[in-house]
Amino acid sequence: MRFETFGIKHLLPLVKGMGVTLEVCLITLVLGTILGLMAGIALTSRIRPLRAACKAYVNIVRGIPLLVILFMTFYGIPLLCDVDVSQSVASIASLTVYSGAYIAEIVRGAIQSIPKGQTEAANALGMSALQRVRLVILPQAVRVMIPPLVGFFIALVKDSSLVSAIGYIDLARSGKIVGNLTMNPMLSFVFVAVFYFVICYSLSRLARYSERKLQINLAGGKKR
Repeated sequence: MRFETFGIKHLLPLVKGMGVTLEVCLITLVLGTILGLMAGIALTSRIRPLRAACKAYVNIVRGIPLLVILFMTFYGIPLLCDVDVSQSVASIASLTVYSGAYIAEIVRGAIQSIPKGQTEAANALGMSALQRVRLVILPQAVRVMIPPLVGFFIALVKDSSLVSAIGYIDLARSGKIVGNLTMNPMLSFVFVAVFYFVICYSLSRLARYSERKLQINLAGGKKR
């Protein structure tokens, strides 16, 4: 096997791998947030079977390592259901189920932090359960959710590197391939680390900007 000297051309696979990582993370963030929001609201529901089912989902998923969930999805489902599961589908499905459980707990905690007087006032105005959640509870809970959600999203970006364990060519997997090709894994993974840092730092700055804008809008709404 002929080895190559690390050069600019070897950055292209890393950039492509970063694109795959961003794609997987963005899809997962959207689907995981939707799943987590629904499960989090269900955890505060008065319907006991619904609350128990969501609580079981959260506890089970949070008790299983993400790597095991990936293996169960990619290797287990084809054995049990006789269907092919692609690496991309297994990665997104596993990360969505995993992130949904953690986001559900964040949503539940944010909702329960809202003073009960807010709910009682909404009941006094004759609001339905859906109206209470949509118009009263969620707008206030969002402010409480943002800091822990940002922290979890950043952790999820880094955890997404585990999809390379099932052969999905993301940023981490691309770094390993380039490292093997050039026999310089140290330099390859330095660039991988830099790319992960750029993603996570950009996400953090964007979240802080959004949080400031939200606070300004809420303050403006109160003045009116």
